Amino acid sequence: MEHALTSLWSSWIAQPALGQLFSRIMVELLVAAVLGGAIGLERELKHRPAGLRTHMFICIGAAMFTVLSLELGGATEGTRIASQIIPGIGFIGAGSILRGKTGVTGLTTAATIFVAASIGMACGAGFYWLAVFATLLILLALRVLGWMEGRLDWKPLQVDYSVVTDKTAQEAIEEVNHVLEAQDKELSRLRLSKVDGKDHVTFSVAATRSERQELLDAFRQCEGLRNVQSTSGPEIE
Repeated sequence: MEHALTSLWSSWIAQPALGQLFSRIMVELLVAAVLGGAIGLERELKHRPAGLRTHMFICIGAAMFTVLSLELGGATEGTRIASQIIPGIGFIGAGSILRGKTGVTGLTTAATIFVAASIGMACGAGFYWLAVFATLLILLALRVLGWMEGRLDWKPLQVDYSVVTDKTAQEAIEEVNHVLEAQDKELSRLRLSKVDGKDHVTFSVAATRSERQELLDAFRQCEGLRNVQSTSGPEIE
C-alpha cells in the first residue's frame, strides 16, 4: 500500500504541469508564512494578544484561500471567492478589540491582522514583491511610529498605583476619584486588601509618562495617599 502511494505521488509530481503548479504553491505559502511571521514576531515582542503564530496562520490561510480560489474558480470567479476573506478576517480582528474604562484597546493588533491577510492574498496571487514591500512598510510603521509616539509622549500606558492608607478604603477611593476627576481620568482594575491591618488600595489609570508623574504628585498631596507608589505597565493600543 505504501509503495503504491509513493509511486502515485512520484508519477503525479513527475507530470510537468502539476509539478510546476505544486512548486509554485509551495513557494507562495512559504513566502506568506515568512512575511506573516515577521509581522507576528513584532507583535509577539510587544506582548500583544495576536502574536507570531496568529499572524503566520492568518497569512498562510489567506494565501491558501486565494490559491484555491484562482485554481478552482478561474480569474473571474476566483476573485469573487477570494473577496470573502475580508469579512472573515473582520470577525477575527473584531475579537481583538476591547473597550474598557481605560478606552479602546487592540485597534493596532486588529489592523495588523487585516494587513497580514492582505499580504497573504498577495502571496497567493503571486505578487511577491508587493507582499514583501507591504510587510517592510508595516514593520517600519510599527517600529518608527511607535518610537516617535514614545519619544513625544503621545502613547498612553497602563499605570498601576498602590497605596497603604491609615484611612478607610472608601475614603481613600474618594480622594483618588477627586484627583482623577480634576485630571479628567478614570480608574480601573480596583483591588482592595489588608496589609498589617491597614487598607491596601491598588488601581490602574491610562496615562502618558508625564501624566503619570503629575498624577503621582497630585495623589501625594492628599492626606491619605502620601505613600502612594506607581509602576508603568504595557502600552495601550
